[in-house]
Amino acid sequence: MKVLSHFSLLCLVCISTSSCQKAFLEKKPNQALTVPTTLTDLRTLLDNNDDLNQAPYLTTTCTDDIYTTKDGLLAAGSIVSNSYLWEKDVYEGQPQADWNRPYQQVFYANVVLEGLEKLTGPDKGTAEFLNLQGSALFIRALAFYHLAQEFALPFDPATASLTPGIPLRLATDVNVRSKRGTLLQTYTQIVKDLEAAKDLLPLSAAFKTRPTKPAALALLARVLQTMQIYDQAAEAATKCLKSNGSLIDYNTLDVSAYRAFPRAIPNGNVEVLYFTPLINVDFLDFPTLTAIDSTLYRSYDEHDLRKTLFFRQWDGYVTFKGNYSGNAAVFGGLATDEVYLIRAECYARMGNITLAMKDLNELLKNRIIKTAFSPLKAANVEEALMLILAERRKELVFRNTRWTDLRRLNQDSRFAVTLLRHIDGQEYRLPPGDRRYTFPIPDDEIRNSGIEQNPR
Repeated sequence: MKVLSHFSLLCLVCISTSSCQKAFLEKKPNQALTVPTTLTDLRTLLDNNDDLNQAPYLTTTCTDDIYTTKDGLLAAGSIVSNSYLWEKDVYEGQPQADWNRPYQQVFYANVVLEGLEKLTGPDKGTAEFLNLQGSALFIRALAFYHLAQEFALPFDPATASLTPGIPLRLATDVNVRSKRGTLLQTYTQIVKDLEAAKDLLPLSAAFKTRPTKPAALALLARVLQTMQIYDQAAEAATKCLKSNGSLIDYNTLDVSAYRAFPRAIPNGNVEVLYFTPLINVDFLDFPTLTAIDSTLYRSYDEHDLRKTLFFRQWDGYVTFKGNYSGNAAVFGGLATDEVYLIRAECYARMGNITLAMKDLNELLKNRIIKTAFSPLKAANVEEALMLILAERRKELVFRNTRWTDLRRLNQDSRFAVTLLRHIDGQEYRLPPGDRRYTFPIPDDEIRNSGIEQNPR
C-alpha cells in the first residue's frame, strides 16, 4: 500500500476544518477521499502535529493571571476581547477554533481506531499497532477533556449525572446525530480511554509530541483531580512519577536569558511528558498586549528563580517571557511539575500532611536559590492545602490549568475568588459559580446540529 501523502491526509480531515459554514459535528465526508489502511498511514496521520498537538487558548485569556488595557483588547480582536471581559456573546457569529480543533482531533483519533479495527494480517497486535491504538485513545481523551473545561459546567460529583456534558463522537460516521449526554458520561468516557491507553503506550517516545504511558497517567491524574476523586488521582500521579519523575533544577538555568528553558522539541526538556502549545499565542505572548497580574507577580519571593525565569520588565509592565517550550509557543501540555503538585494536593486532602509537604518541597528545592531554600512546613491539612495551591498557581502560570482550577476551587468557599477587570473606567466582575465559567457552544453548531446551548 502506497503511503498517504501529507496532502491526502489533510484532505481526509478537511471535512472538519476547511469550511465554517456548517456545523463542525454534522459535516459529511467526501466518499472519494483516500482512507488510511496501513500502520504507516495511520502513524503519518497521528504525527500531524500542527493539528493534533494544539490546545484551546480562550480559557487562558479569561483567568486572573493576566491583564491588558483598552488598546490591548482592540489589537487582540473581538473574540479575545469578549472572552477577557466574560461577555455573554463571545464569538459574535464567528467560528471558534477552541471547539473545532479538539473535534478535529477526535475525528483523527476515530479514523485511526477504526482503521486498526479493520486491519488484518501480521501487523495486527504488534507493538506499533498497540502504540497507535493507545495514542488515538489518548488524543481523543485529551480533546474531550479540553472541550469539557470550556463548553460544559464545572464537574460537581453531586450533580454530574444530571448536568449536560459535551457531544461524545466515538466514530467517524457523521450520520449519527450529535447529542450531549451527561457530564458524568463525558468524564467516564475520558477515564475509560485513558485507562486503556496507559496499558497500550510505551514508556518513552522518539518525540514529545507522541503520547507515552507517563503522559497518559499524568492526564489521568489531572482528570481525576478535576473530578475530585483525590485518592485515585494520587495513585495515577504516583505511577506516573515512578515512570518519569524528572525535574529541572532551575539553579542550572541562565536567569538572564530571554528563553532560558531548553527546547521541549524534540526532547530537550526533561519535565515535559507531552508537548502541546496553545492554538493562538499572539495575545498571550506579545508584551504590548498582555501583562502579568501584579498581585501574582509579587507573590514570588526574591529568592524564587521563577520570578526571573518566567517574567521580565517591559516598558513599565511585567510580562511573561515563556517556559517549557523554549520558544514563543505557550505550553499547554503535560509535565512532571504539575504531577508533583497534583499528588501533593491529593495527599493533603487525604490527610497525609507529611507526604504532601514532601512532594511540595521536592518541587520547590528545584525552584529556589539553593542557599536560600528552606523546606515549607504545615501544621494542619488546611495550611498544607493553602501552601500547595499557592505554589500551584505560581508554578503553572500560563499553562492552561488556571481556568479549571478556578472552576474546581470555587466550589469550596475557602478558596473561592471573584475575578475583576478594569477597562476604560468600567469594572467587570466574575463571581464564583457564575454561568460565564462555561463558554457558549458556537452559534453555527447550535443552529445546524440542534444540541443544547449553555445558558450564560
